[in-house]
Amino acid sequence: MSDPSRPGHPRREAVARAATDVTDRFSSRGRAMARYVAQRVVLKPTIWSITSVTVIDRDRLKGVEGGFIVVANHSSHLDAPLILGALPRRLARYLATGAAADYFFDVPWRRQLTELFFNAFPVQRGSSTSTPAGTPGSATPQAPAAVAAAAAAAAHPSTGATPTQSAARRKAAARSAARKRAGQPTVSARSLLERGYPVLVFPEGTRSKDGSVAAFKPGAAALSAACDVPIIPLALIGAHIAHPRGSAWPRPGRLPVGVAFGDPMRPEPGETPVQFSARLRDEILRLKDANTARILGPETPSEGARP
Repeated sequence: MSDPSRPGHPRREAVARAATDVTDRFSSRGRAMARYVAQRVVLKPTIWSITSVTVIDRDRLKGVEGGFIVVANHSSHLDAPLILGALPRRLARYLATGAAADYFFDVPWRRQLTELFFNAFPVQRGSSTSTPAGTPGSATPQAPAAVAAAAAAAAHPSTGATPTQSAARRKAAARSAARKRAGQPTVSARSLLERGYPVLVFPEGTRSKDGSVAAFKPGAAALSAACDVPIIPLALIGAHIAHPRGSAWPRPGRLPVGVAFGDPMRPEPGETPVQFSARLRDEILRLKDANTARILGPETPSEGARP
């Protein structure tokens, strides 16, 4: 059987043609250059200056191109900036991240900054297709509070809806429905992957309180199978210690954090999304266990410990 990831494969050529047939901000070279400045000149230097970052096994990504899904554990506002900074530029250039429409897209300035720093697209929380993972809250951009003034991601919205949040969600859903009725194009993780653009997903659905890794929702695995794209698993190490949930800014002292990449993965024949998702989680746990001592030192703090 031919490999769809290899150049010249009919599916790959079709995806490439589709990507060039649509002109929007996701395909714009000008937007990509502005995003490069925001991410590599502002965001990455900020994160790398307040933490001590180690990137492990990035060479595993040498053969990756086109559409793919980045999947990681999620415990800190540092997570998305660390991933964007650790990925090679050629892979981070068009990486898109789903963001809650009722929060990140409710006012123009926050929408513009979220689009600029995270190449974000709006998703409706609370529906079965509300995020790239196909489950609520799977891929909301995160950033430290001080960076949030520039990145519009200081406050991670609660998964519980207050009356005000519920009203905002209803308004966002109504606007989305109006766009569909008007025949305006909508953007989703699947549409971006089918055009050859990568997406970032946090399958746990929300940040861990203590650094432990919760069960994965199967949406990312299902997307991989449906769009015939690989998943890049990576483990984020020490982020929950450097910037604990509930804190406004990373702890002082440039605490160590790490990004450990695994080999690209695809579903095996006959494997269900639930099974593939569990295998992805096992791989991320393996990467985390294998590299924690290297990042945090031999006397590794326990999950959630704050040195």
